[in-house]
Amino acid sequence: MSKLTHFNEQGRAKMVDVSTKPDTVRTAIAQSSVELSNEIYQLIHNNKIKKGDVLAVAQVAGVMAAKKAWDLIPMCHPILINGVNIEFSWEQKDENVYILKIISSVKTKGNTGVEMEALTAASVTALTVYDMCKAIDKGMVIGPTFLIEKTGGVSSTDYLRG
Repeated sequence: MSKLTHFNEQGRAKMVDVSTKPDTVRTAIAQSSVELSNEIYQLIHNNKIKKGDVLAVAQVAGVMAAKKAWDLIPMCHPILINGVNIEFSWEQKDENVYILKIISSVKTKGNTGVEMEALTAASVTALTVYDMCKAIDKGMVIGPTFLIEKTGGVSSTDYLRG
């Protein structure tokens, strides 16, 4: 196993120094999902949720979350985010269950990647959908959440989920 980079010589956590890494364009795409009832799907689809437009609010929450990943995750670097996009698609699992797929894309030009920002964006988007719809049904299921793709950088290879 290679040396763990987030531990100092005393075996304690540290933030990795990325100051010598070159600035490159870096991207990351992550996915999450929310499994929900036909009732909630119909209410979202017809914009009848009392708290407002669920997908619009969740989309803004995801963008905001990407910009704050460093505030939530202890060893995550504060970085300049050049772009964030959140997209939605629906799948019908059966006549009573729908799955809302959430895809987040994040881009920067810098010396560290944006995987955590993309994963945070997808997660917070899903959590916001749950929050806006929980009064109707608390049985919604969030996830799985995972990295689809990562590009850029020089010290690690690009990644594409197989």
